[in-house]
Amino acid sequence: MTTQYGFFIDSSRCTGCKTCELACKDYKDLTPEVSFRRIYEYAGGDWQEDNGVWHQNVFAYYLSISCNHCEDPACTKVCPSGAMHKREDGFVVVDEDVCIGCRYCHMACPYGAPQYNETKGHMTKCDGCYDRVAEGKKPICVESCPLRALDFGPIDELRKKHGDLAAVAPLPRAHFTKPNIVIKPNAKQPPDRGYHWLSGKPEGGVRWEVDGMNGR
Repeated sequence: MTTQYGFFIDSSRCTGCKTCELACKDYKDLTPEVSFRRIYEYAGGDWQEDNGVWHQNVFAYYLSISCNHCEDPACTKVCPSGAMHKREDGFVVVDEDVCIGCRYCHMACPYGAPQYNETKGHMTKCDGCYDRVAEGKKPICVESCPLRALDFGPIDELRKKHGDLAAVAPLPRAHFTKPNIVIKPNAKQPPDRGYHWLSGKPEGGVRWEVDGMNGR
């Protein structure tokens, strides 16, 4: 493998405007039900009494997530046709001519990145805009973000600059697939409450809007 690319996601800047999501849909000419990049809202908290004084710990923030082009992608392991594969540059892509549309990759991916296109009859997913990257450009989602909440580049450089945090609620633990992302958490990021990703039931009464992910 040559350079492994990845995404930087600044949750402290993201306002949930979905410009990145719309730019991706337009650039890739996606059907309404398919979104390679999705914006997730994570919110919760309540009021608590302390000796007659009430305090609130309400929080809310957004995460912009697409395929994370994982180091150990679950999708490629279950693909019976070999259509889902990891390129030499680290991008995880699907060969649409080989894909049989079994959807095993979607069921295996904890981020719900592979998505079935009813019109085409096969799986589709974020390819990291590798055509743009080959031209020295960044993915369309990154360039479209008005808040500069997204960045892209060699993952080693992103980790050197921003750290190595790759999982905040409601994302699954990073050790499952080793995603090539770096996240700057929102200031409202709550302490780890031991949310149960596989059951889809976070502890502590928090809720999230993640209809595009597995584990919902």
